[in-house]
Amino acid sequence: MMRRLGLVTLVVRDYDEAIAFYTGALRFELRADTSLGDGKRWVVVAPPGAPTGLLLAKADGPEQEPRVGDQTGGRVGFFLDTDDFARDHERMLAAGVRFEEPPRHEPYGTVAVFRDLYGNRWDLVQPR
Repeated sequence: MMRRLGLVTLVVRDYDEAIAFYTGALRFELRADTSLGDGKRWVVVAPPGAPTGLLLAKADGPEQEPRVGDQTGGRVGFFLDTDDFARDHERMLAAGVRFEEPPRHEPYGTVAVFRDLYGNRWDLVQPR
């Protein structure tokens, strides 16, 4: 029986700069960084304690390179839940994360859209 989503692939420009952003600015854990040969690596990051992680996959060739930063056609494609919006919003701003808007209150919780280092759009959300 399928029970959960294990990983989501995020196409990146460079493994090390992506690791630095996700473990630094977002404070994700580096769960795996294994060489696969030929310059490829199996790199997984995730929020502490989260069951689902991001597989950071370096763009491989001219078909994948334009997808870096635009995997979802400009829509918010990733949702980062928090139990303390104000704390995490302030910490992320201090770490240089670019928010597109001030926090807003929606029926589902407090939210603000931010971009990762490549321009992918994320929601920081404190659910109600």
